[in-house]
Amino acid sequence: MIRSGLIIMIKDLANKGKSAGAISREIGIAENTARKYMTQPAKPHGLKGTKKPSKLDPYKPYLQELMNQGIFNCIVLYERICSKGYAGGITILKEYVKPFRPAKSVPAVQRYETLPGKQAQMDWGICSYTDVKGKLHNVPAFVMILGASRAKYVEFTSRCDLRSMQRCMVNAFEYFGGVPETILTDNMKTVINRREAGQVIWNTQFADFAAEMGFVPKVCKVRHPQTKGKVERLVQYVKYNFFPGREFENLEDLNVQVLQWCRNTDSKVHSTTGKIPLEEMEKEPLLKLPAQSVRDHYRWETRKVTRDGLISFDGVRYGVPWQYSGKEVQVRLHHGFVEIYYGEVILAKHKAHHGSTRIVWLDGQYKGLTERKGIASLYPAAHMSVQKVEQRDLSFYDQLLGGVFHG
Repeated sequence: MIRSGLIIMIKDLANKGKSAGAISREIGIAENTARKYMTQPAKPHGLKGTKKPSKLDPYKPYLQELMNQGIFNCIVLYERICSKGYAGGITILKEYVKPFRPAKSVPAVQRYETLPGKQAQMDWGICSYTDVKGKLHNVPAFVMILGASRAKYVEFTSRCDLRSMQRCMVNAFEYFGGVPETILTDNMKTVINRREAGQVIWNTQFADFAAEMGFVPKVCKVRHPQTKGKVERLVQYVKYNFFPGREFENLEDLNVQVLQWCRNTDSKVHSTTGKIPLEEMEKEPLLKLPAQSVRDHYRWETRKVTRDGLISFDGVRYGVPWQYSGKEVQVRLHHGFVEIYYGEVILAKHKAHHGSTRIVWLDGQYKGLTERKGIASLYPAAHMSVQKVEQRDLSFYDQLLGGVFHG
């Protein structure tokens, strides 16, 4: 059998009108051979149309499943398939994912860098998860990043109100080991009330908090969130790098995982600065933390006990002794427990739960209620005591009656 290249030459000459004899003389083959391949239809090459198997092939259905969930971050996808036994590289994964990745179109912005210790940026993000029954829930994520070192702090909460934000900020300052000179945020209602003639009217409670912590608050221009691009990117990084496929038991477990994730990512060289964030964080000249009593003040919240002996905290109702119904108590979330105090007295310590409409009862919560008819204070009544009757001689009574009593 002659080579495929020679067959192509025979057919090319035949197409030019040359006879079998002329072809045989020109390329030095037998005339019968030339005639045979002049009229024989071309056969496809034995390897034509075949595709070499890829190490990625067994994992493509799983990758499609993840991409259908909106996960296109190749680092995340690479980690997921490696956990299932993938032994290939990330390059072929990127080539496979590229055609499926949705297009992005964002305006160009100028990058701003700040000096160490000068600024941190903070924001909220909303992440989604499904419970064991497949029901979709949202959970707020507080994020803060130091502008110079890029060290980050993330905390998931049940709420994103002012008290939750203050508690998270205090936790972030303690994690960083100090307070930045300025905090940049967007125009959230927990930070500013409104603008008048271009001037910011601060939320009074937030302004007082900033003064006690020692930082200067700043807000970005209206409808210009890119001015705090570092934290905007961090929000997306949490939503699309940390959260996808994450498994957790409760909010406390989720926060343990995310703080470990922060430490792990900040232990690596940052792609923009070329430095390790945790090492650079140690060099930032942050302001000194305020006194422990000042910080602890922002971890407490005031609640009023209902008539049935319950307080509401993070959407869950917790029981306290019925005697404190109608009173104001102090509540805090501390190491996964909800602690309830009345003055210096701790009334209850419950394991923290998350999810609305739940009631967590206190053992012995209503003890003595029936006997006291629901009244916590004592009745303003006299008290009867049993006294021992003194035994006296009859002459004692005779003397009292002037000697007229005779036995």
